[in-house]
Amino acid sequence: MSRPLVVTDCDEVLLHMVRHFADWLGREHDIDFALEGNPFAQSMTRRGSDEALDEKEVWALLGSFFDTEMSTQTPIAGAVNAIAELQRDADVVVLTNLADHRYESRRAQLLDLGITAKVYTNQGPKGRALDAIVQEYSPSSALFIDDLAVHHASAAKHSPAIHRLHFCGEPAIAPHIPCALEAGNAHARIDTWDDALHWIQNTLYGENSNGR
Repeated sequence: MSRPLVVTDCDEVLLHMVRHFADWLGREHDIDFALEGNPFAQSMTRRGSDEALDEKEVWALLGSFFDTEMSTQTPIAGAVNAIAELQRDADVVVLTNLADHRYESRRAQLLDLGITAKVYTNQGPKGRALDAIVQEYSPSSALFIDDLAVHHASAAKHSPAIHRLHFCGEPAIAPHIPCALEAGNAHARIDTWDDALHWIQNTLYGENSNGR
């Protein structure tokens, strides 16, 4: 008999990223990163200048962060325990928007923090990759968690039957990002694992899950 499936993003869902990225930009590159809801590529300015960095440099810096600083990332409060609890009765996999050559680094990073889960890498909107994972597992029910509304819109398009939870565990940016629930592409918006775990369990198993 098939098990339920949870497909979760990593950065800002399982692990803090932007706070560590901002610290690294300031420390190593004299770049300020404003966590105030501006588009990602427009949030960075070189100290002493009001001019935003060009997009090519932004993505190069982001790649350099993931190549050298992943060990600095810390778990979102409650994430490690929540994933372990879900894995009692469900398959949990991570769908992360990193280049394929960073797959092993992400897998090892999560393992070091106590999260043992299959990792899938992806670039761009996640809907097609999500649908492929659901087809691979043929679960009894499935649920997708991500912090970005664009991925929920893609999921709604390519895998409309899946439950979708918009979750952003970074308080500095959570109030500012576009909300997938408000856009009609997510079934809930919850930003803490204490509340999210309860919602996920009830969604996957129903109110009679006995706290599974």
